[in-house]
Amino acid sequence: MDEIVFHHSPQTRSTGVLALLEELKAPYKLNLLNSRKGDLDTLEYKLINPMRKVPAIQHRGSVITEQPAVYTYLADLFPARGLAPGLNDPLRGEYLRWMSFYGSSFEPAVTDKMMKNPEPPFAVSPYGDYETTLETVLGHLDKFSQKGPYWLGEGFSALDVMWGSALGWIIGFGAVPNHPQFEKYMSVVSKRPSLVWATQKDIEFMKQFG
Repeated sequence: MDEIVFHHSPQTRSTGVLALLEELKAPYKLNLLNSRKGDLDTLEYKLINPMRKVPAIQHRGSVITEQPAVYTYLADLFPARGLAPGLNDPLRGEYLRWMSFYGSSFEPAVTDKMMKNPEPPFAVSPYGDYETTLETVLGHLDKFSQKGPYWLGEGFSALDVMWGSALGWIIGFGAVPNHPQFEKYMSVVSKRPSLVWATQKDIEFMKQFG
């Protein structure tokens, strides 16, 4: 089966993938899930993703979960859209680094900070420490903002969909301060039509749920 099936619950981490699919103009079948009513806890969905999380996609007999994997897979699936540096592009390594950094370091660090959890010992922490994690991201934005407004400088990529969507709610919830670097970056990315559209669609989906 070549059809992309996209499992989405509105106003969750999967909203960015909804925006990415819009950017890619990708055909897909939407499986809309109401996380507040327990749709992610059903046996049917746990057979797709035992972690009971979204986003998840099914394509060509495979199940793809985890945000970096979903974004990377979809952007590579539609290379003509230009949302991922090619295998021989000098930016490919930087692109993969920041795809992985979000899930492996940034979000765990921010979540621990937001929930007031004690940081794990450095030797076993996936992110080291919160301050270094945040400074690393801000340092990257400082460096690449000299080349252009996007995560990799001049060219908009799937990274901007993921980080733009995530920073929208992270800053909105006060999980990280709105540093000037974030403010400058979000002043451009938050206006991206696909992100605006996905946010509006989620409002419509929530109205459907009542």
